[in-house]
Amino acid sequence: MPKVLISDTMSPRAAEILKERGIEVDVIPDMSPDDLKACIGVYDGLIVRSATRVTPQILEVAKNLKIIGRAGIGVDNIDILAASAKGVVVMNTPFGNSITTAEHTIAMMFALARNIAAASVSTHAGKWEKAKFVGVELSGKTLGIIGCGNIGSIVADRAIGLKMKVAAYDPFLSPERATKIGVDKVELDDLFARSDFISLHTPLTDATRGIIDHRAIKKMKNGVHIINCARGGLIDEGDLKIAIESGKVSGAALDVFSKEPATENALFGNQKIIATPHLGASTNEAQINVAIQISEQISDYLLNGAIVHALNMPSVSAEDAPKLSPYMKLAEQLGSFAGQVTKTAIKKVSVDYCGHVSGLNTKPLTAIVLKGLLTPLLESVNMVSAPTVARERNIEITEATSETLDEFQTLIKLTITTEKQVRSVAGTLSHGDRPRVVEIKDIAIDAELGPNMLYITNEDKPGFIGNLGTTLGDAGINIATFNLGRQKTHGDSIALIETDGPVPDEVAEKVRRLPHVVQVVPLTF
Repeated sequence: MPKVLISDTMSPRAAEILKERGIEVDVIPDMSPDDLKACIGVYDGLIVRSATRVTPQILEVAKNLKIIGRAGIGVDNIDILAASAKGVVVMNTPFGNSITTAEHTIAMMFALARNIAAASVSTHAGKWEKAKFVGVELSGKTLGIIGCGNIGSIVADRAIGLKMKVAAYDPFLSPERATKIGVDKVELDDLFARSDFISLHTPLTDATRGIIDHRAIKKMKNGVHIINCARGGLIDEGDLKIAIESGKVSGAALDVFSKEPATENALFGNQKIIATPHLGASTNEAQINVAIQISEQISDYLLNGAIVHALNMPSVSAEDAPKLSPYMKLAEQLGSFAGQVTKTAIKKVSVDYCGHVSGLNTKPLTAIVLKGLLTPLLESVNMVSAPTVARERNIEITEATSETLDEFQTLIKLTITTEKQVRSVAGTLSHGDRPRVVEIKDIAIDAELGPNMLYITNEDKPGFIGNLGTTLGDAGINIATFNLGRQKTHGDSIALIETDGPVPDEVAEKVRRLPHVVQVVPLTF
């Protein structure tokens, strides 16, 4: 009989469901790290919330542990890399608190619009300052939603019910999905310019960190209101403080902060800022939902081997793994390349497997392509979750195989269809199974992708290479490799340049301003 430890306080339904399914359960909350180390060795599964920290030291002595389940979405308290190294599956419940978090967002928006928090403090102090706390109506106002996934779409639905107009920015939101949920799909700058209220519902990634900063705030309406119930770090708190003090931003409602627990913060003490201690998922209903979901997922895995919402579990058999291993890196690089250069909603993903690779199990490779494609803008995407995430965004996925191939022995070609264009990238294995990119937008090239790359499309005109070298040299950027391809003389040309370090945004902008340059994208792999 499998044995599971629940080490954090949660709804009793979690233990009840496990017992009903024939799993032995111990509920021991509030253990010290030493207590957990002393007992974890006998358990097959561990269920936690946010209090228990699953460290490499804990995993080292967890000899029987097969799975860790997080009753909630955030897994910052679990060392996923260490768990993976020990062969321990990590699961979470990404959708159990969606309604609760969306409702908290709406509550924060109401409180912000009507100055409820400051008015309450004033009234409790014996004052009667009606004129001081005149608010604004939500009806007829425009709500800008940054990130229109599961939670963002629920917020949109509630806002539409309040007779608000809703504009949404989300590169993965298709026009069809936008129409279905009743939002106006816009670019980010357009959202800033149109919105009376802006609400953030995106994960914290390299692409979204500081998405609200002084540059973004300059593009917003005077008197805009900002709400963040998503992730700390999406807003530059120093820039927000200055904007509120200047009156550019009328007020902000924040449930998350760059450093938590936020016992001190530069934003505290300002009456125009409503602050709550990360309460987005804190309702009785949400806690019951995540407890039920994680207990069902854990028991399904321990009893039947089923995998749902795993963060680190590749769907690859032991037999296929050695054959697929070099292709996995190639597949992820091709997906990551496409994900980093794609800026509009993806409608279709086509993967063609040609030559030797066509005879392998290509399903895991397609999942890895999707993982690479979606990772630049979404967190917690892996081989298991990526196909589901793509389907939820109405992205059509097709595969094709062909045994015959003219120039190469093996080739993977990825074609991305967006609402604005079709882009393709292809790669092969060479020199000891090392991945190489051999085609971009049907233009032949031969490049090995390094950690830091610069992708440039330009008109094939004299002087480009010299101007580029001078610009990078003046900025202290050293070129490691330089790979060129062109369609025809004086036609479209591409360059893939490996640099010894990341290319700063300001340097990339200087390259964009060079004559004949069409597109510049710094890439990381």
